[in-house]
Amino acid sequence: QVQLVESGGGLVQPGGSLRLSCAASGRLFSINAMGWYRQAPEKERELVARITSGIDTNYADSVNGRFTISRDNAKNTVYLQMNSLKPEDTAVYYCYLVHSTSRGTSIYWGQGTQVTVSS
Repeated sequence: QVQLVESGGGLVQPGGSLRLSCAASGRLFSINAMGWYRQAPEKERELVARITSGIDTNYADSVNGRFTISRDNAKNTVYLQMNSLKPEDTAVYYCYLVHSTSRGTSIYWGQGTQVTVSS
C-alpha cells in the first residue's frame, strides 16, 4: 500500500507565497508521475501541476508562471511552490501519485490540504 502525506497549506494574503509538500511512503516500485489537483467550493477538481519521472512538467494555464512543481526522487516527495497567490487559488489541494507494479498501474491520493488566500 502507498500513503501520501501532504503539508504546507494555510492562510496567506494575496500576493504571498506558500510551499506544499507531499511525501510518499509504503511499497513503492515505479512512480510514473506525481502532481497536484485542487478543488474549490462548488467547483470540479482541476489539475494544477504534474511532474513525470523524467521531470517533464505541465501546469494549468491559471497557475503557469506563478507555481513551480518539483520532485525529490530520493525522498519520494513532490513540492508545489506557489507564488503571487490570488484569492481564486483558494481551494483544497490534493497530491496524487501514479504508481506502477508488475500487476498494473494505480493512482493514490493524499488527504488534501487547505489553501486560503485572503486579506
